[in-house]
This record gives sequence, C-alpha cells and structure tokens, in this order.
Amino acid sequence: MKPLSKLPAERAASLEGLLFDLDDTVLSHGLLTREAFGALWDLHEAGLFLVAVTGRPSAWGEVIARQWPIDGAVTENGAVHVVREGKGVHVLFDGEEDEVRSRRDALDELVATVARELPHVRLADDSHGRRADVAWDIAERVTLPDADVAALDRIARARGARTTRSTVHLHATYERDDKASGVVRFLRLRRGIDVGAALHRYAFVGDSANDAACFSAFATTFGVANVRAFADKLSVPPRWIAPSERGAGFAEVARRILESRGAR
Repeated sequence: MKPLSKLPAERAASLEGLLFDLDDTVLSHGLLTREAFGALWDLHEAGLFLVAVTGRPSAWGEVIARQWPIDGAVTENGAVHVVREGKGVHVLFDGEEDEVRSRRDALDELVATVARELPHVRLADDSHGRRADVAWDIAERVTLPDADVAALDRIARARGARTTRSTVHLHATYERDDKASGVVRFLRLRRGIDVGAALHRYAFVGDSANDAACFSAFATTFGVANVRAFADKLSVPPRWIAPSERGAGFAEVARRILESRGAR
C-alpha cells in the first residue's frame, strides 16, 4: 500500500466516479461526520458519479439514495441495487421473482438453523431492512468470540451460503454477486459501460475484509488507515492508503482526487 500522497495526478484526474464502503470508511463508528459528508458534496459538485457499496441493508440504501448527494447504492454486499429516480428510488434484484423468493426461503432456513445450533448468537439489529442477505452481530452491539464467529461461518458454508465478514457483521447470502460484480453490474445498467471501462474509470474506497473483491477488481483503490487491521486477510490490499482512519481518511481521499482534477 502506497501513501495517498503518491497517487499520480493523471490517475486521479481520469476518474469518472468513486465507489465507497460505508461502515468505518465514510462512517466513523456508525456516524456520518460533517467532514465526510462535506467530502461527498465536494465530489458530487465536481461531477463525479458516486455509489455507496455496502453490506448494510437495502432499506438503508433507500434512505441514503434519497438524501445524500449520490447516484445510488449497491447494498447487501452486491445483491440489491437502489437507484435514484427523480425524487424517489427504485430497488432492483438480480433474477426472476421466483428465484429471489427461493433464495430468501433458503436464508430463512439458515437463520433458523443458526438459532438452534448457536442460540446465543444474535442477528444484526438492521436485519429487518434486509432483502437478500442475513447478518449476525459480531462486533457492533456485542463482541462475539472468534471461535463463535468461526462456528457461525462453518454452519453457513455447510448449507451452501456464501459468507462475508465486515468490521461489525458476518453476512451470509445465496445471491450470485459480491461487492465487485454487483457494482460493475450497476454501472453497466446505469451508465452503459462495459466491465473493463468500469474497472478503470471508477475507483473504490474501503476498509475491511468484505471489501476484498473490490480491492482485487478495480485498478484504482484506496484504503482508509484502519484497513491496516485487515491487511493479512486481503489477498490484494488497496493500492493507496490515506493517513487517517474512517471518515477523516475518506475526506483525505476526496481532497486528493479533487486537487488532481483542479476542482479545489
């Protein structure tokens, strides 16, 4: 990981958009700071296409796509797209209605299995807003021992689910997309660009293991400083790293990009 200050100006200036994780990337311990929100507005006013790419629920995506200066959200680790349309939003799934329902039924069965085998493990408190994945709280309101997290992961995988770990949750899903493929599909549908163009014209900012797919896929990737805690879990780390953690680090990434574009 190279210091953010080493980002070539021509690389930053060539970007058409910025994709970003929420928890501990734009958000700081769950809060949106004035500095981070201002950075989003600065990027928006400079004409960059902005998409939140998060493990948080699609219900969250519906709120931020309406209220933040962004063009949409790819939620539940790639599974559900929320698109801004005028003053409202539109929610999109991959697959036909019967496929979506079948995957949801499988998730419900998995939740019941975990409740029987690990009764002390609790779902994340945002679960009611999820459509296509399930998340258990491992480090948000409780701290789950590593042995329990590993057992939870084994149960989900044994039942054919794909799992992803963020800073606060362990996720399971039967959807096809991860964060990278989900946001590339979003860009194809919304911007009409192919995979190669998406991976080179858009940059990604993240902080943890569930951002690994995007760190691997995109040519221009940034980590906020707290990504160092997950470096040993990333096969491909972010190419550049901000000096500061969380929302302050995100604001530093935004400033570096905008300075290179002559926007500030």
